[in-house]
Amino acid sequence: MKVFLHESVPAMPVQMEGAVGCRMRRLLGPEEGAERFIMRLFELEPGGYTPHHQHDYEHEVFVLEGVGQVVDEHRQVHPLQPGTVVFVAPNEVHQFRNTGAQMLRFLCLIPHRKT
Repeated sequence: MKVFLHESVPAMPVQMEGAVGCRMRRLLGPEEGAERFIMRLFELEPGGYTPHHQHDYEHEVFVLEGVGQVVDEHRQVHPLQPGTVVFVAPNEVHQFRNTGAQMLRFLCLIPHRKT
């Protein structure tokens, strides 16, 4: 069993091209014994956003705090608030944006691929 505070994990800037004001904490993964999923905490500053991008794996997202939007591949905008759940299918284009005055924080789970 692993038990720790999320603040003990450094928040690293998201290095993808097109990311602005976006940090990520990788909370759980293979190093902690999680063999199937990786749990990440994203923190978007006011006005921050992820790139409009896609991956070949799914995302499960749960909004913890703040307000914002998730934009889909058709540029349709969906509002985000605490408690919002988002499923992003593999290869679906998506972007998360903070439209509020406070930090937008959300958990994002992705499958872990064994190499």
